[in-house]
Amino acid sequence: MAKIIARDRLIFALDVPSVVEAERLLDRLQGHISFVKVGLELYTAAGPDMIKRVLDRKMRVFLDLKFLDIEETVRRATAKVAAMGVDFLTIHANRKALAAAVQGREGSALKLLAVTVLTNFDSHDLRDMGIQRSVQDLVTARALLASEVGCDGVVASGEEPAAIRQKVGPRFLIVTPGVRPAGKGVDDHARATTPTQTIAAGADYLVIGRPIRDAIDPVATVTEIVNEMQTAFDARP
Repeated sequence: MAKIIARDRLIFALDVPSVVEAERLLDRLQGHISFVKVGLELYTAAGPDMIKRVLDRKMRVFLDLKFLDIEETVRRATAKVAAMGVDFLTIHANRKALAAAVQGREGSALKLLAVTVLTNFDSHDLRDMGIQRSVQDLVTARALLASEVGCDGVVASGEEPAAIRQKVGPRFLIVTPGVRPAGKGVDDHARATTPTQTIAAGADYLVIGRPIRDAIDPVATVTEIVNEMQTAFDARP
C-alpha cells in the first residue's frame, strides 16, 4: 500500500465571511495546505468565483453545501458543481437526494459525501427530531444507505469511523470534521476528537478550521497538525 501523505489529507475549512479574508488566509497558507473546504458562509458571500480562486491556486476544493431538495433540483445543482472542477460535495443522507446527486455527477470526477449526523448533534438533538436511534446507529445506517446508492463516502465525526468500516468496508471515504488538537476547545462540536484519535478510528480526511484560522501563527499550527496526522497514519495498520 502506498504511504499516506498527511498534508494531502488535511482539509482546511475556509470559514470566513468575505473574499478578502479568504484570500488573506490562502496567501498565508499557500504551499502548506492543498485542500480547502468552502462552506455556506463563504459560498453565499462569493459564489462560484471563490471556487475558481481556490482552483487557480492549484488547491483542491471540498464544497460543503449539504444539498437536500427535490430530485430535479439536486441533480441539476450537482451537475453544475461537477462542471466547476470541485473534488468533494456534500449531500444530506436522504435516499432520493443522494440518488439524484449520483445522477447529476455522471461522467465527472466529483466525489459525493453523504452527511450522516452533524457533529454538533447528540442523542438529545435526535430525540428532539423524533429519532429514537442512537447517534452511532443512525450514522452507520446512513453510511450503508450512501454506499448502496452509489456515493463515494460520508461525513461523520471521529467517534464513528470504526463502526462505519464494519458496515461499508475499507474503501469507502470517511471525512471527519470537528477535529481539534489536544488542549484546544471543542467549540460547538458535541462529538469532537483529536487528529490522532480520528485517524486511529479509521478516518481518511480531517476537516479543521477554527484552530488554524484563529491561530496567531496559522502556518505553525498547520505544521503541528500535519506532523501529528502523519504519525497517526504511519501507525495505522
